[in-house]
Amino acid sequence: MHAQFKTLCTFSLALSLTACSTINLNPFNSGTKESSRVPANAISYICEGNKQFYVRMLNNGNEAWLIYPDHEVSLSKAAASNRYTSGAIALVINGDETTLNDGEKIAYTACKAQSKK
Repeated sequence: MHAQFKTLCTFSLALSLTACSTINLNPFNSGTKESSRVPANAISYICEGNKQFYVRMLNNGNEAWLIYPDHEVSLSKAAASNRYTSGAIALVINGDETTLNDGEKIAYTACKAQSKK
């Protein structure tokens, strides 16, 4: 009886862990990797080199949700500025001069907000 209980518990734990891997805790991500769809309530930016990202403003403009095709990052607004950061990532929204620096890996320059269709 004890061995059957142990086997049942092990199976239940494995099943639970598998189920957890499919849970999406991000309220803005539908779980799909579809990059052609514009996220709801987001502004599309096209930059030099045809690089693209999206930004959704939250909390009365005090937070920017940066949406890449493959992941998303929350950026906090620096005090009394138009700069949003998460530490390594810095987004500066300054009219037609929007720039995004994602650490040393990615630099998005000459970014233009696209009009909503």
